[in-house]
Amino acid sequence: MGLLMGQFVMMRRTLIFLAVSLTAFSAADAQTMRLAFTSDDFVVTPVFNVVAQFTFDIEINAPLAPGVYTNPDIISVLYRVSGELMNTPSNFPAFALERDITGDEFYAQGSSLVFEVRAGAVLDDGVQIAELVGSEVVFTFNGKEIGNGRFHPALLEWNADGTGMIQNSDNIITEDPFQQVDFGEEYITDLAFDAGNLTLLTAVSAEPNPPVRRSGGGAISPQLLFLLLLLTLGARRSVLRR
Repeated sequence: MGLLMGQFVMMRRTLIFLAVSLTAFSAADAQTMRLAFTSDDFVVTPVFNVVAQFTFDIEINAPLAPGVYTNPDIISVLYRVSGELMNTPSNFPAFALERDITGDEFYAQGSSLVFEVRAGAVLDDGVQIAELVGSEVVFTFNGKEIGNGRFHPALLEWNADGTGMIQNSDNIITEDPFQQVDFGEEYITDLAFDAGNLTLLTAVSAEPNPPVRRSGGGAISPQLLFLLLLLTLGARRSVLRR
């Protein structure tokens, strides 16, 4: 019986270690990154028509890390762009576009997202535009939408020197020629920014699994509870076999 009890204690310690490791691994694995910015982050200069208000919030299904992100796995895309227009293919006097879609919907409509975080980027404070790779264009968001008649989805490009622009993307391949629009035919706005201080990406950690409360105010994680249950059942079978 003493030997069995010793084995029980060793198994329990091993499973507790595994449970803690599993919890830490799950938390790291659940991390995503958030790409967010607004027109307030830039010096905005309308070039063609007056489009000066926008917000973007994109969640990417990957931990914050250096690497090439060409159409990465996206969880959600939420963006708004609005402005006043004259002499455009749409003939709209103004527009207020809001898109709130999944990553699958984003790519299915013809959109794309491209950037690269350089090796050695300091991630503790997020990723600034200066930490993207490239000597010219370092970031491209193309909200292109094909075949649905929308005129105003956004195309953003930012350069390493702290300049960039937001303009309407094209929707060419739309079958109705009266619903087609080319790049910049609805609006063009120049952007200026401090590449070293404008934070583009931040890490987002998923909420850990809620602990199971027990008497005395302590808590047991679901992973540990499950492993202890397996341990109890295994020990019981061992006793019965003896």
